[in-house]
Amino acid sequence: MPRTSPAPVRLLALLGVLALGATLAGCSTFPTPPTTQRAVPTSSAAAGAFPGDLVFDYQLGGGYEPAPGVGGVARDSTDTPAPELYSICYVNGFQSQPADRDAWLAEPDLVLVDAAGTPIIDENWPDELIFDASTDDRRARIAERVGASITACATAGFDAVEIDNLDSFTRSDGRLTVDDAVALATRYADIAHDAGLLIGQKNTGELGTRGRDEVGFDFAVAEECQRFDECASYTDVYGDAVVDIEYTDDLRGTFADVCADPQVPFSTILRDRDLAPAGDPDHVFEACAL
Repeated sequence: MPRTSPAPVRLLALLGVLALGATLAGCSTFPTPPTTQRAVPTSSAAAGAFPGDLVFDYQLGGGYEPAPGVGGVARDSTDTPAPELYSICYVNGFQSQPADRDAWLAEPDLVLVDAAGTPIIDENWPDELIFDASTDDRRARIAERVGASITACATAGFDAVEIDNLDSFTRSDGRLTVDDAVALATRYADIAHDAGLLIGQKNTGELGTRGRDEVGFDFAVAEECQRFDECASYTDVYGDAVVDIEYTDDLRGTFADVCADPQVPFSTILRDRDLAPAGDPDHVFEACAL
């Protein structure tokens, strides 16, 4: 979802409610990840390599018929995949959706709080709670609940999943670390791969190769990497398997200037900040490769 400030990156889920593990059957407890670097199981056998030669549309504000030439879409986990197109499923993996607030507060130790016991929230999005991923037990319980949404994406027919708010540790007042984020993301990657899905790193270019080598991310979705001169932090790790979204209200020059920048990945698109669906007067979609 659209960034609202410079790095660290921040995303908003405009639509969608995470399916809770308590309401879905078949959830299981996932194994504890080792603390040392592991051999990452890739999902290529089940799902193939990420198609870096496709133009993707970012449709988190609501699905619609893609423009001619678009080969893939990203949609919310409560939406449906685009027929015959490569479809990425959006899941908020490190913070709650607004409608899920009370459900997460029912297990208060999974919500990050300050010394007074007040939930620590992102000041840009006060309806979202940050998950407390500081211990392995908590990460396992969080992953069991969020994992229900990941597997539901596979059941719905999506090809891949992107996990939002990987960088929530930067908004934790020092209570979470990048290692906590990596450990929780690793659980999500295992769940996705077991379900036959590829999994994408959302922003957080400062992670470097850890996302690929430790977590097992297969591709990256970056917002405004051209604006912030950080596209190489993704393409150096994932090659062509990078989707970049630039926004109309924060362009550096024109979109033609963006496309002429040698750092941008093949699938670099322009969207309106609110990701309005086609037919809405505010809707904008352009792609460098179209």
